[in-house]
Amino acid sequence: MKNNSEKKQARLKRKKRIRKHLVGVANRPRLSVFRSARHIYAQIIDDDLGVTLVNVSTLDKEFKEKSIGGGDKKQTAAHVGAMIAMRAKAAGISKVAFDRNGYLYHGRVRALAEAARENGLVF
Repeated sequence: MKNNSEKKQARLKRKKRIRKHLVGVANRPRLSVFRSARHIYAQIIDDDLGVTLVNVSTLDKEFKEKSIGGGDKKQTAAHVGAMIAMRAKAAGISKVAFDRNGYLYHGRVRALAEAARENGLVF
């Protein structure tokens, strides 16, 4: 099995390859996902202006108040996806370009994406 630095280098290589073709613009901003061992983060970014329009993570106060998750990381990621979709709709964003950030479209990343789609984001 690869050690962590080789895994990270492989992910960063995939990330570069993806980002060559993926740009978030005003009418279709980029939904970027980052996952760590404990948390998952999602943000909607307008690359033209270089600003984050909407963000959600498992560290948000609103997320912790609802005490969602409880150990199941895929379920937690799905709640983050639903929350990012609701906040995006409130900000007037309906279409995004999905940036999986070099992660495989599997597990937590897939759960977040599917929950965001179910709650109204188009990508």
